[in-house]
Amino acid sequence: MNQEIIIQTIKEQYPRDLRKQVVKSLLSDEKEKVQNYNIINQIFSYVLKESNWSMPSNSKEWDSTPLDIMSAVFPKIETTKWHKEQHMMTQQGIDVIVGEDTKN
Repeated sequence: MNQEIIIQTIKEQYPRDLRKQVVKSLLSDEKEKVQNYNIINQIFSYVLKESNWSMPSNSKEWDSTPLDIMSAVFPKIETTKWHKEQHMMTQQGIDVIVGEDTKN
C-alpha cells in the first residue's frame, strides 16, 4: 500500500485529538517507567504489514518508511522512548547487516 494511503487510513481511523492523546499517554507512561506500548505497537504492526516492509539484505537498501509514517501520523512521536527504541533497533539491524557484509 502507498505511504500516503496508509497515513490517510490511520488518520481516518484515529482523529487528531486521539492521536495526540496516544503520544501524551506514551510520554506519561514512560515518565512513570511504565512501558505500555500495546496500542502503538498494534498500529505500527499495521504500518509494517501495509507497507510490505521487510528487513533488507544490506544496509544500503534500508527503508525507514514505517517510522516516517508513524512520525507523519502521530504528532511529536519522535520525542517518545518508543520511537527512539524503534530507531535503535533499526540502527542495530544496520550494524548487524554491515557486519555480515564485511565478513564476505
